Amino acid sequence: MLRPMPATAGPRQARAGHLLLIGGAEDKLRQRQILTRFVSLAGGTDARVVVISTASSLGDEATELYLSLFRQMGVGDVRGMRPLVREDANDPRLISALDDATAIFMTGGNQLRLSSVIGGTLLGKTLTERHKRGAIIAGTSAGASAIASHMVAFGTSGATPKQRMTQMSAGLGLLPGALVDQHFEQRNRFGRLLALVAQSPALLGIGIDEDTAALVSPKGVLEVLGKGSVTVLDPAHIQTDAYEVKRHRPIMVSGVVLHSLPSGYRFDIRKRKLMAPLRPVSATDRELASLQAATNNTRRLIRRIAAEGADDTAPERARRRALKARRAEEASE
Repeated sequence: MLRPMPATAGPRQARAGHLLLIGGAEDKLRQRQILTRFVSLAGGTDARVVVISTASSLGDEATELYLSLFRQMGVGDVRGMRPLVREDANDPRLISALDDATAIFMTGGNQLRLSSVIGGTLLGKTLTERHKRGAIIAGTSAGASAIASHMVAFGTSGATPKQRMTQMSAGLGLLPGALVDQHFEQRNRFGRLLALVAQSPALLGIGIDEDTAALVSPKGVLEVLGKGSVTVLDPAHIQTDAYEVKRHRPIMVSGVVLHSLPSGYRFDIRKRKLMAPLRPVSATDRELASLQAATNNTRRLIRRIAAEGADDTAPERARRRALKARRAEEASE
């Protein structure tokens, strides 16, 4: 009996890379937790990193800062580029610097400048292609906002969502179906992100604090790094009157699911579902927590003892004085 020939395997498809969305002001001097993870995913000492500083108004200073920083972290191959007009972003000679890049890092500044110069150009298309072929794409502050399919172009601060408090524009499209805002807690940007998801409930709102990052895997799993939190607003079941509110008046928003995620927590962007933390509390963490609890208990006990003494001593002294006065009175009689 003839057996069917085994199917020949086709060419192996490259796995997409990670996305690293940093809320700005990441630690550059001490532990560098976020930047260290970036370098590790880029290939460590074998990484080939390209820094794009188009968003920054500081010119070559911004480029040199990150070039120097990544070299200090052991990366030998670091290059910088700063296209300022769309003609630059369509220059094949400039784009060739990305041919073998394992990582691309976009600095902070003005995200509208970044998207206006790069969006829809050869450079923008090459970023998408490099990401599909495994390169990690990172952005801090403005660079983080520009990574998603939609971004906050500009807006005002405040906790209350209001009509016309912000404006949205197209991002670079590396993270579809999402809207990213940065410096989130520090600049009080909750209201504007809530207003935007109310106006566009198909989008997932992601707000990232300073020195905090959302690391998104190729499978769409978001992991939180750093000192602050990542706020996720899921408007799938939203109720709102955003479509009829005029001028700058407050918007009614109800039914949005809010997730505030500190370091170590994960969220499935595609399923819009909270996942288990990366690891349980370790023995070391438990010991430290136990020691801290014991210290706190000791402090509370000291305060209670001190309070007990203060509460009981005065009545006891008063009782003794009253007894002494009564005895003196009886003796005089």
